[in-house]
Amino acid sequence: MSSHGWRYVLGTLQASVPVGTLVDAISLAADAAAACGDDADRHLRVDVRADMAFLTLQSLDHAAVTTRDVELARRISSAADRAGFPLGPGIGTEAPRSVQVVEIAIDALSISGIRPFWKAVLAYADEAGADGPEDPLVDPLRQGPALWFQQMDRARPQRNRLHLDVSVPHDEAPRRVEAALAAGGRLVSASRAPAFWVLADQEGNEACVTTWQGRDG
Repeated sequence: MSSHGWRYVLGTLQASVPVGTLVDAISLAADAAAACGDDADRHLRVDVRADMAFLTLQSLDHAAVTTRDVELARRISSAADRAGFPLGPGIGTEAPRSVQVVEIAIDALSISGIRPFWKAVLAYADEAGADGPEDPLVDPLRQGPALWFQQMDRARPQRNRLHLDVSVPHDEAPRRVEAALAAGGRLVSASRAPAFWVLADQEGNEACVTTWQGRDG
């Protein structure tokens, strides 16, 4: 979908477009919803701001991108072009950043033991088709980052137990890694790149820059 201004990021299709006013953003959102028709409620999410509109396509019933989402992306792109608002991923432009998805990962010895606590304290919910005792958790309003759990093989009290996963378009990842290193970070591992680059700040707190390549089929 690159030619239509969309990028595949962590099980979603995402695009953004700079706008001049909140009215413009709302108008774009209305055009996108109209292009989706009856499928809008179960596939399209739009975050409108006074200077930017962010569009996300994903089947809520499958928690994944389907062929229907790809078709809806083409329809939305055509509608946005007609309205004078071409979509893009925010890469190599004046946009503050590219489209992305942030997740929080928690290392745990007993995932099933801690998952109920995090579900309750965040008021999070199970993702569609993933309600097992070790499955990730999502914000039911899709505002906060998803939470997933990584199995530890032994206690590591001196190691950071939480880290951020920053999922970006595949063609944004090298720029993001370079920026983090230039800002004083260090590369912990690139053995699984381009699926994951593991980075750390000067005190060892970790974040992963991740893409679909080598990770999603």
